Amino acid sequence: MDTLKKILFSNRLTGVLFIAFAVAMAIGTFMDAGQETSPTPLTRNLIYNAWWFEAIMLLFVINFIGNIFKYNLLNKRKWPVLLLHLSWVFILLGAFVTRYISYEGVMSIREGATESSFLSEKTYLTVYIDGDYEIDGLQQRWYTERPVDFSPRMENKFSFNATFADIPISIKLTKFINGAEEDVVFDENGDYYLKIVESAGGMPHNHFLKDGSTENIHGTLYTLNNFIEGAVNISFDENYDLFINSPYDGEYIVMASMTQGLLEKNMPEPLNLRARYIINNQQLVFPKPVIKGVFDIVKKSELLKSDQDGLELLVSTPEESKLVRVIGGKGTNNAFKTFTVGNHDFTIRYGSKVYDLPFSIKLNDFIAEKYPGTDKSYSSFASEVTVVDEETFDYRIYMNNILNYQGFRFFQASFDPDEQGTILSVNHDFWGTLLTYIGYILLYI
Repeated sequence: MDTLKKILFSNRLTGVLFIAFAVAMAIGTFMDAGQETSPTPLTRNLIYNAWWFEAIMLLFVINFIGNIFKYNLLNKRKWPVLLLHLSWVFILLGAFVTRYISYEGVMSIREGATESSFLSEKTYLTVYIDGDYEIDGLQQRWYTERPVDFSPRMENKFSFNATFADIPISIKLTKFINGAEEDVVFDENGDYYLKIVESAGGMPHNHFLKDGSTENIHGTLYTLNNFIEGAVNISFDENYDLFINSPYDGEYIVMASMTQGLLEKNMPEPLNLRARYIINNQQLVFPKPVIKGVFDIVKKSELLKSDQDGLELLVSTPEESKLVRVIGGKGTNNAFKTFTVGNHDFTIRYGSKVYDLPFSIKLNDFIAEKYPGTDKSYSSFASEVTVVDEETFDYRIYMNNILNYQGFRFFQASFDPDEQGTILSVNHDFWGTLLTYIGYILLYI
């Protein structure tokens, strides 16, 4: 025991810990060079969230506390050294609270809308398992929510085993698809679909018209081989040539040749693929011909940035094994995917979890100011919001003006491309922030 104390509270160990800590931070910085954010999943998995990095910080705390008593730093003549040691202890304890207790995420609000929830910064794989299994007449369900952190820069590994109704079940990641989207892939036994890429709020959204169906896209009806008066009717013949008949005047521009044309209302005419149409104030592109197939998760074109990723999972029961693909990722909260394997029903979602606030925030106005003579270079941007609670009040959130309310801190992070909505970073870390600030104050003193 005495030998252990000498090792833990020696100046040599302190020096080694400082060097190891600095080297690890430097390596992490170089590994994240050129990335959009830092830390990335790679450095989080290999360094910052690794057990050995946390062990370094734990040894720091033990070493600093032990040195207080070893060198009698409680003596008032040694108060500067005592404050130095206490500052590091508080900073590291604050980091511990932030890492294991606190949480953060993002909140998107459109102008005039009110939100009372936000999406977590972390991503999770949520799984429900149902089957013919009851206890005391009550239907049973197995549930888990596992934090995951995947990256195309890593050899991603993830698996877990469960037992439901005494039956072993396993789920294993077999493939990570970076930059994925849901699309129709060819299948002889599938249905005919036409893909529409529509831009609302400055962001592209995929829609799929099924043969014989009708789709309502932001108040405008679109059909495929299903003529309806007052709708934008699209049809195709036996040669799969597409035609469009619109109740609105419109225009289009063919991307490849940059030729422009007018769309005359109530007049059927050939539909141009990969052309940008403007119909009833909506911007649309029909990127490819009608395809016979089924929906699947595929890698998105490198030319088109995707904010979602895909997971291919091998779900196994004693009766059957099945490959299943789900789409999601950081900042997404897609619908659950339901499927059956063996005698069990599975419900899976990949993405951020939803945190509910004890109050609401309404975005009254988003203000983006540009530098003179520029269209995309912003000098500042701010959110005029109203906090809706027992006591309602207005607040302006901008770069150095943070909304701090009921333990939640709201930062101005970004905004929608059409400047009609804001994106706020939300942090719930009262105790972690307090401990860290105490440490910094002591260090400054």
